[in-house]
Amino acid sequence: MSLLIIGGTGTLGRQIVLQALTKGYKVRCLVRNLRKANFLKEWGAELVYGDLTLPETLPSCFRGITAVIDASTSRPYDLSTMKKVDWDGKLALIEAAKLTNIQHFVFCSVLNLEQFPNIPLLAMKQGIEIKLQESKIPYTIFRLSGFYQGLIEQYAIPILEDLPIWITNENICVSYMDTQDIAKFCLQSLQLPKTKNQIFFLGGPKGWLSSEIIKLCEQLAGQSAKVQTISINLLKLSSQFLGFFEWGQNISDRLAFAEILNVENNFSKSTFDLYKTFKIDPSEIIQLDDYFLEYFIRLLKRLKDINFEDIQKQKNLII
Repeated sequence: MSLLIIGGTGTLGRQIVLQALTKGYKVRCLVRNLRKANFLKEWGAELVYGDLTLPETLPSCFRGITAVIDASTSRPYDLSTMKKVDWDGKLALIEAAKLTNIQHFVFCSVLNLEQFPNIPLLAMKQGIEIKLQESKIPYTIFRLSGFYQGLIEQYAIPILEDLPIWITNENICVSYMDTQDIAKFCLQSLQLPKTKNQIFFLGGPKGWLSSEIIKLCEQLAGQSAKVQTISINLLKLSSQFLGFFEWGQNISDRLAFAEILNVENNFSKSTFDLYKTFKIDPSEIIQLDDYFLEYFIRLLKRLKDINFEDIQKQKNLII
């Protein structure tokens, strides 16, 4: 099976590329900047130029392709750019997939998007979901929660650098997940006919409060966090003014995005049912506390290495 992966240089996309190559798939990545994506070529992927803002560049990328995995999303600074990528560009992808008789189209969407129709980015993603279903292309849609990878900058680094951590004054519970595990589900869907023409809500086995993540990081870092609280009402006013979210761009957007991903109930049972459907062993899913533990262990090792290098330099200067 030959795969075309959209968004291969992103946090999730690169995990999909790496695992697909490991499993023996022939992988082609649609990229705008061949130089910046060269690491994918070094891994063994074929790079082909394509730009979602230039629909005419897309059809040729589909030649010889069996299935498509779209893990891309825009981080725009204006609504017109967002529309070119997440609406016009995605419609062009679907049209190209129809013309080339793609056998399976995997689309990575966002959890709870139907609850926020006033947010342009989420409205576009829901619209693309509908267009994909209407296209008659066999599809699998994953509505994703937050990534573990985004939590390092939000929680771990501020604690280590003695900077404030911003949270809301309400208990927002998010079922975060490692991108490595999300990639497993995306690739597994290509092997399971019963996952075609389905929408799956994908998250980790446990919902986490900000306070729980902060406590975990404090224990691992051995130092206290400086926690600052923002009113949820003020956050909602600012998010209505912004009209869209750029994950990681600023405090307001990060908190607002967490609100979108909020899970009211612990849906671990449905999550484990999902693992069964995809034939994935729950014990293989990376837990959030294990992810943070590995991060702090690697950080500690790096600090020791730096300290050793400094000592060696001092010895050489003395000699």
